[in-house]
Amino acid sequence: MNDLQRANGSQPSTHDEDHLRADALSRLAGLRHAFFTRRGGVSEGIYAGLNGGLGSSDDPRAVAENRARMASTLRVAPDRFLTMNQVHSADVVTVDAPYDEDSRPRADGIVTRTRGLALGVTHADCGSLLFADPSAGVVGAAHAGWRGALSGIVEATVDAMERLGAEREAITVVLGPTIGPRSYEVGPEFVERFAAADGSSVRHVQRGASEERALFDLPGYIAQRALAAEVGTFVDMALDTYPDEERFFSYRRTTHRGEPDYGRLISAIVLV
Repeated sequence: MNDLQRANGSQPSTHDEDHLRADALSRLAGLRHAFFTRRGGVSEGIYAGLNGGLGSSDDPRAVAENRARMASTLRVAPDRFLTMNQVHSADVVTVDAPYDEDSRPRADGIVTRTRGLALGVTHADCGSLLFADPSAGVVGAAHAGWRGALSGIVEATVDAMERLGAEREAITVVLGPTIGPRSYEVGPEFVERFAAADGSSVRHVQRGASEERALFDLPGYIAQRALAAEVGTFVDMALDTYPDEERFFSYRRTTHRGEPDYGRLISAIVLV
């Protein structure tokens, strides 16, 4: 039976200065995880804090230091703290060894059964998903914006974990900081495109401030796709990136302000 939980801001979790942890993952043996916030880093200006984005225009030395701090939190060496070149796809890679920054795969999901490899996703409004089947010794991470969610990144990540020996009904999935349903305003062309591709998505659209605008519940849609994937447990931490500037970077907030770039959060998981 699927156990899907929407936290509505009250999902049990613990936190340190620079990261959050979900109880749904913390109580599983044999892994570590973190949903890193923007606190605790060395970046400055519009990137102030713990910017982990290799694709940002931040000082590369600051990004490297920030990522080294994240790796230390998960107790892995910096070269074993892996992220992808994310392209809003449903592509998933399986890894069993470290790779350097220049060799990052173009994908939005990553899975492994190799211990000591921290799998991370960068995000700044899009969904950050961490997956675990501790009994099988398989973990994964996925980046789910609306394009990735619509094209099936959640299901593709579960499929890739199954190929490594995981059982979908034993998989726990946690959705970390993501733009919330009250912050994601969209136009009629977005609603029409989504409805044409997936008619069931319309239940995640609510009327906005005017007839020309609507509000899209991205976390709710991701939860729907997780249910379709038949995972054992899905938890939405209900953390909205847009209004919480102290803790989270937000692409949409940056766009509304006309800023030239934005920092990236990282969520990561590792088998120990």
